[in-house]
Amino acid sequence: MIAVREPAESDAGNEPPRPRAVTLPVDSIAMVARWKPVHLGHAAVLRGLSDAAGRVVIGIGSSNKYDARNPFSAAETGEMIRRVLAGRTNYTLIEVPDLGNGPRWRLMVRELFGPLDAFVTANDYVRGLMQDLYPLLHPAALVAPRDRSRLTGTQVRRAMLAGGSDWQALVPRCVADYLIENGLVERLRREFPATDVGD
Repeated sequence: MIAVREPAESDAGNEPPRPRAVTLPVDSIAMVARWKPVHLGHAAVLRGLSDAAGRVVIGIGSSNKYDARNPFSAAETGEMIRRVLAGRTNYTLIEVPDLGNGPRWRLMVRELFGPLDAFVTANDYVRGLMQDLYPLLHPAALVAPRDRSRLTGTQVRRAMLAGGSDWQALVPRCVADYLIENGLVERLRREFPATDVGD
């Protein structure tokens, strides 16, 4: 059982949210991330999402962006996710654009995702936006301790830009194969050779 936060019921309407227990698995769960690229930590979370619910909504964040921080299209990112979740059928991919406006983004996500039993995020800002809409879980709650990773997409993109093949150890084999087969690492190096790919 994992404690999550939901709004308090209060006549005054100004009490802080109080925890509510959520027991996994649930009927429906969702998460938004950029997944660019899908690395080993992402893969563990994606599988955890699939194991935690009958219906999973996976949002591809910043789907409208193509830059050094988002060097793979939403379609390419979706294919990486599909390869990691090969054989699983209980998920839906939804493109979630960056609106540059948190409150508007929050309302868009609610409209796109509908009712959920849990929303997963490790981002404090997103937690603040979503805490009165959905019960919240941290992604670590979905992954066994031995499979948790502090790896970030920034680290993987920097390893790709550094040259060589060290980056391949940071992503699932199926993702590495996809990136290589489609020339996506070479494209990243060609289009963003000396750019900060952070955050």
